[in-house]
Amino acid sequence: MNLFDIAKLETQLKELESKTTQENFWSDTNNSTQILNQIKTIKSKVGKYKEIENEIINLQELTELVETEPDEDIVKDILKSTNKLNKEIEKFEINTFLSGKYDSNNAIVTIHPGAGGTESQDWAEMLYRMYTRWANKNSYTVKELDYLEGEEAGLKSVTFEIIGENAYGYMKCEMGVHRLVRISPFDSGGRRHTSFASVEVLPEITDDIELEINSDDLRIDTYRASGAGGQHINKTSSAVRITHIPTNIVVACQSERSQIQNRETAMKMLKSKLLDLKEKEHKEKIEDLKGIQMDIAWGSQIRSYVFCPYTMVKDHRTNYEVGNVQAVMDGEINDFIESYLKMK
Repeated sequence: MNLFDIAKLETQLKELESKTTQENFWSDTNNSTQILNQIKTIKSKVGKYKEIENEIINLQELTELVETEPDEDIVKDILKSTNKLNKEIEKFEINTFLSGKYDSNNAIVTIHPGAGGTESQDWAEMLYRMYTRWANKNSYTVKELDYLEGEEAGLKSVTFEIIGENAYGYMKCEMGVHRLVRISPFDSGGRRHTSFASVEVLPEITDDIELEINSDDLRIDTYRASGAGGQHINKTSSAVRITHIPTNIVVACQSERSQIQNRETAMKMLKSKLLDLKEKEHKEKIEDLKGIQMDIAWGSQIRSYVFCPYTMVKDHRTNYEVGNVQAVMDGEINDFIESYLKMK
């Protein structure tokens, strides 16, 4: 489908909206949810397109006016508005690339440090901070689901959800191994170290997607939460860990106040992982899944962050690179994401 074919999108919108008026529309909640989500997505695209179209018309009228009656202030306003509009058009163009099945969904992100102890665990923490800052700058909400502290610094693992439209579509570009080169603050000899951390990104599976999981394949453990939530959260075994025995996939959640809520969230996480694995292995049934392993090490990295002997961040898939490492660590990663989406 041509995502710039607005007439076609408007026709599709009318067809979907007509379905919502049918007598039995609400009897199938999965189908109705899916249709309502489609309506929301198309309305957003059409609305943004018309907004840009109107702004172009306004700028054309102002340009014609200033040609007949020169005015320096109006010229400045036209230039300012044109620059702003160019950025809006570029962003709209990038959004049209997000047409994957789950691109509009929220994203569930897990970061694991590679081998290297404290140094790698600190690197994993730095990546978590980078994504949190990126999310905040782009009007997304971050919800921490599970956090395991490192022994001296950093973290052993963290799972968090980025909530908002197209969160998965953007964050899927970050999936892979990230490599850090720097003088380690944990090395008394001041030597240069190379560290790795893996970033896993999965779409949050919505209720309209059915996935059969055999309850006999699950081991569910409860334990005391150690994350944020005040004293109450540590007094009860509210945290939940679920292991899918056939694939050895483990998910955990301790962010909610009750064990029931943590279990529901953990099941959502498990469904996301199993669905991703199911699609990667092209299997029809969950029971046929074997599970896959990826080394968090040299040769498998998607991006390198070099702090010393020079400063550079380079994406090995697109060859896009920048010299301002600090800006990247402060969440300025949109250029990396957009260059990857354009390449794909």
